[in-house]
Amino acid sequence: MASLSRILVPVEFSPRCRGAVQYAEALACHFHAEIILLHAVLPPLANYSSFEAMAYSSADEFAEEVAAQRVLDLDAVTCKAPGGVRTMVVIGDPARTICETAAAEKCDLIVMPTHGYGPFRRFLLGSVTAKVLHDAVCPVFTSPHMDAAPDYTTIGFHKVLCALDLALHSREVLAWADWFAREYGASLTIVHAIHAAATRRGGFFFDPGFGIELTRHASERIDLLREDLSVNASVSIQAGETPLVVATTAEEQNASVLIIGRGSTPRAHGHLPTNAYAIVRESPCPVITI
Repeated sequence: MASLSRILVPVEFSPRCRGAVQYAEALACHFHAEIILLHAVLPPLANYSSFEAMAYSSADEFAEEVAAQRVLDLDAVTCKAPGGVRTMVVIGDPARTICETAAAEKCDLIVMPTHGYGPFRRFLLGSVTAKVLHDAVCPVFTSPHMDAAPDYTTIGFHKVLCALDLALHSREVLAWADWFAREYGASLTIVHAIHAAATRRGGFFFDPGFGIELTRHASERIDLLREDLSVNASVSIQAGETPLVVATTAEEQNASVLIIGRGSTPRAHGHLPTNAYAIVRESPCPVITI
């Protein structure tokens, strides 16, 4: 059975991270969870010029001074959780630090923004977030819109959308989505996209009956999953580019959260499905990757 007893929130002191804290607080209050606020200090030579580092007798001394200041900064972050709040400052590569801390602390969820910026936000996914999405062994909650997060006391998850690609990992994804929806008494909708390439190629469309057959086959597989897991959910199967179909459905459903899969073999080549990055970028609501 899934649980959310410990939530990790990487902090780099931006409005986006403040939004991540709001979502983490809302989840922690519901699940009576603990929150860990984590800040990773880049090794000096990776983040500062040699001229700056020359003012210190060693790189370690410089990193330790920066870390000491970040401890104070992190302690000043306002955060509440029924299970308590801990702060951690670690010197090292941010993505690796986040994943290793999540594993060592047995965190059930990582909450972090995508770090997209301005009008080009939809085309970007921060390198740290991308690495965490690929390597984390626990679910990751993220969104390109976290800077607009409301106060945690007003955050609720009343409509859950679960995108399934019907790969081997789909059963686990649907089970997690169903558990989350039940926790919040939320409605659950399953969306599946039939890629355009499956019905046409090179400008030529296949027999229309082929598309109907693909839809029927997908519907049958989803029904088997729903029956196996005793899931009560509506189903939407549409043809089109997967990220667009999922984003459009999320917007039409006014979804509170979107749940997608990241694969079943951590740190293996191809662990993150091709469409996952694009789905996260395009989603109008927060995304939990399983």
